[in-house]
Amino acid sequence: MHQKTYRMADVPNDEVREVLSEYSPLVQTLLLRRGILTSEDAERFLRPDWERDTHDPFLLTDMEKAVERIFSAIDAEEHIVIYGDYDADGIPASVILHDFFVKVKYPHFSNYMPHRHNEGFGLNTEAIEEFANRNVSLIVTVDCGIADTEPIAHARELGMDVIVTDHHIPGESLPDAYAIVDPKRSDDTYPDDMLCGAGLAFKLAHALLIRGRESGRFDVPEEWEKWLLDMVGVATIADMVPLVKENRVLAYFGLKVLQKGVRLGIRALCSSAKCAHETLTEGDVGFTIGPRINAASRMDHPDVAFRLLSAINQGDAEEAATHLENLNNERKTLVATMMRQIHKKIDTDALPDVIVLGDPSWRVGVLGIAANKLMEEYGRPVFLWGREGAEKIRGSARSDGSVDVVELMRALPEGVLPESGGHAEAGGFEVAFDAVHTLGEELNKAYREVRRDILEEEVVIDAVLSIDDIHERTFHDMNQLAPFGMRNPKPLFWFRDVTISDVSVFGKGKEHLKLTFHNSRGGAIDAIAFFTLPNAYGDELTPGMTINMIATMEQSFFRNRLELRLRIEDVKVQMPNEK
Repeated sequence: MHQKTYRMADVPNDEVREVLSEYSPLVQTLLLRRGILTSEDAERFLRPDWERDTHDPFLLTDMEKAVERIFSAIDAEEHIVIYGDYDADGIPASVILHDFFVKVKYPHFSNYMPHRHNEGFGLNTEAIEEFANRNVSLIVTVDCGIADTEPIAHARELGMDVIVTDHHIPGESLPDAYAIVDPKRSDDTYPDDMLCGAGLAFKLAHALLIRGRESGRFDVPEEWEKWLLDMVGVATIADMVPLVKENRVLAYFGLKVLQKGVRLGIRALCSSAKCAHETLTEGDVGFTIGPRINAASRMDHPDVAFRLLSAINQGDAEEAATHLENLNNERKTLVATMMRQIHKKIDTDALPDVIVLGDPSWRVGVLGIAANKLMEEYGRPVFLWGREGAEKIRGSARSDGSVDVVELMRALPEGVLPESGGHAEAGGFEVAFDAVHTLGEELNKAYREVRRDILEEEVVIDAVLSIDDIHERTFHDMNQLAPFGMRNPKPLFWFRDVTISDVSVFGKGKEHLKLTFHNSRGGAIDAIAFFTLPNAYGDELTPGMTINMIATMEQSFFRNRLELRLRIEDVKVQMPNEK
């Protein structure tokens, strides 16, 4: 379990202010907070440049080998399968290679994404055998494959080569693939090993175009590949990889392409979700576009989202967008129902160290969402399992920071979890039928062996602002550091001794909080918190109350009306220690 404490960020000294003198005091503070202390680093961070800040795709180990094999497949008119993961990284990655092959007019390829519920993550033997029956001779994976040793060996036995492009951590040994493009390989020296799956698919497409143009093989306009950056931007933001180094450049320019609205599926999705593509931000990608793409595999099949993003016909795009919107609404209802069932099962007076719950009727595809909600609500690791008619019992795990869930799963007796994987904060697993009823007991026993000391999460507040500071100039200064995400968090501001003018709740179920403040000019400034009520911070918040508030700043375009507002992070009575 972890506790949250706050501290103020360091203030730039005279030397730093001199070096960064061309920027406003707020921008100087935000740069210092991110470890940027020179004018060169500031220029690189605030003004990404494509030529300067991206890297040659051939710096990736095996990239040349992968390109040569794909060229030989094209020359021989071999059938190529693009095998992609079913999430908001794998689906855009699959679209990138689909668009590449369409652009170079190569017809002998197809896309395949496994069914999340029936097939699970990664390559599987049944799909491999289906490819063999269809005379496929080359499989190119995107956002998966690095751990699929047995399926890849089976593909080789059946006469198929496999090119792996993946960004997950390899195991002790690499699979016997024809080529493996993964910057996390121990022998890879690529300058940024945190690219997402779609980032690597883009690198492969770019490498193919570089060599194809050099040889005269492809008559594709220079820099056409930049139109693929909308898919890279979606995946880079939605997959929550660090938005620094090359990922920052890919996300930055990806948003620029998204805002142009050239992809019919994105325009249709924005229309159905009631957001304007012209003003898309990383927040819209993370909370609107990404969840709808993921809803396809959680509630149906990833092909729904793939068809949307690769659509070249307006009618097809609108039909897929409507289907996705319906699936997303169904997903919300399903999670809400599951959460009500879970809350009935939980004894809050006797919470175990690890919350472990399951039900055969629960849909596996949404367990991760529910597990994350529970982890945030109760502040401890959560393991949920379900089956819903499938042959296997599968589940999702989330950590509160007190344990590495992969380490915890590996600490269980052999046979309890036939399959498991993930990373420190989140994982997936399969449960043996004869072990499901004792899973909670086994996990709590293992937790006591591998848990970490109680963690104290330190949250850094970037600057102190007043309600009078909430205007376009301040937002412009802050937004120079966008897009925000992992390793570049949205700035947190402290508002001390601010008086609430009004308190209200909004939303269909009146489940969201809105506080209204007034500046010295009489203007109203709203501060909102989703799924939060006026009593969530201790004492009931009422008009006239003076509070200390921690919040971020954002622009809202709800119903095409521009509003500058605050997003509440916390309400505290005491001021954190300042440095």
